[in-house]
Amino acid sequence: MPITNFYAQWRLRSGAANVLRDNRDLPPERLLQAVWQHQRLHRDQLRTLDGQTVRVLHPGFGNAESGPDFRNALVQIGDAPPRAGDVEVDLRTSGWRTHGHDRNPAFQNVILHVVWDADRAASGPPVLPIRTALDAPLGELSLWLEREPVKPLPEKMQGRCSAPLRELSPESLAELLRQAAAVRLQAKAERFQARARHVGWEQALWEGLFRALGYKHNVWPMHCLAENRARWSAGATSMLALQARLLGSSGLLPADLSRAQIGTDSYLRRVWDCWWRERDEFTDCHLPRSLWRLHGLRPANHPQRRLALAAHWVWAGTLPGALENWCAATLPDKSLDDSLLRVFQVGADDFWSWHWTFRSARLPKAQPLLGATRVTDLAVNVVLPWLWTRAGEGQNETLQREIERRYYAWPAAEDNAVLRLARQRLLGGAARGVFRSAAAQQGLMQIVRDFCDHSNALCKDCRFPALVSDWSQEHRDVGGTRASDS
Repeated sequence: MPITNFYAQWRLRSGAANVLRDNRDLPPERLLQAVWQHQRLHRDQLRTLDGQTVRVLHPGFGNAESGPDFRNALVQIGDAPPRAGDVEVDLRTSGWRTHGHDRNPAFQNVILHVVWDADRAASGPPVLPIRTALDAPLGELSLWLEREPVKPLPEKMQGRCSAPLRELSPESLAELLRQAAAVRLQAKAERFQARARHVGWEQALWEGLFRALGYKHNVWPMHCLAENRARWSAGATSMLALQARLLGSSGLLPADLSRAQIGTDSYLRRVWDCWWRERDEFTDCHLPRSLWRLHGLRPANHPQRRLALAAHWVWAGTLPGALENWCAATLPDKSLDDSLLRVFQVGADDFWSWHWTFRSARLPKAQPLLGATRVTDLAVNVVLPWLWTRAGEGQNETLQREIERRYYAWPAAEDNAVLRLARQRLLGGAARGVFRSAAAQQGLMQIVRDFCDHSNALCKDCRFPALVSDWSQEHRDVGGTRASDS
């Protein structure tokens, strides 16, 4: 990381990173919402005010409108079946009445009231205090999570920062994005570090990989499956048995199929032959099918196929070591993505190389279980942050610098809606070619999270335009000083 990181200093100066320095402080409600959204909790220690266990199958989706803070969560309380509903986040239990939630019909579907501390007996839905369940000190969480978004991006329009950003030279803009990307890398690494404190580095890696395979809509069901890796991987006698356990535990295993799909029925029968003998052993970690969001997914991204891929990784048992070897190897920039793809790629699968889902027709040509376009997402969101923070724990600065070099050199990922909107708002619709590296894309997304997501469509009270002007002036001053010195 740069010794002087102006972007990191801006976050502190502008209030984009309000650090709570004492665990006795009362956190802002926004921070509690971010803690809940990102589940920065000891999830095996959650209990309601009356002592019942809480199993979070999905934290829900942030609600930007009036009503509860999160919609469509899925939570299991005690021995009751999982329930779908809303989640409200407040500082204290009394907020349920003080804020009028008990009289507001919009809150009638709330199934869990998440609070920092319980100041009185519950009078509404079950109450979950989280003060003693954080997975990291409150100060760390406030630094990285307080500005995490819990609402959709603003409406499309150019932001007030687009004018000063256009005045930056290409070199200044690249450096700004680079420093914002450094902040994003460190934030992702911090998550792995916090998780590894409690489950170990290898398990933290597997959870990160499963989350990445879930994409944005199915992150949490994939994470739930990864948390139980020790259970479903223990004693498996074949890769097919692993697929059966994963597909069965996920709730995505079909009960029947059309007789017309002969090849599919043959595979499904073999999976069920494995699963029906063992399913009772996994009842406590079985996920309901309703937890998954499948509408609008590309067939290649369907979680059934991603779980089949994960089973190959776990069965091989070599992936963590292979990633460490990849990190230690000398690699030119142009071969980074191809070399990592070879680490993640698996051999042909008799069924899944030829099918997108259980119900899809057989493909005319075999397809790899992992495409080249997904490797960049795995690299910047999982592999490089995990390796970087491990190198930091081992005080290996040389290795950390090499991982940073790969992070900044990695070719750009596929375009997405967040990047397209950010380019329009911040850069006046600049072409995608401006961002030739994945790090530049990551830097832009970090700026959106730190500033755009905490203003309105008119950029009200956003300090980023002024900060860009300061940055431009500092770079002109530095450039002039260097010119005169030379």
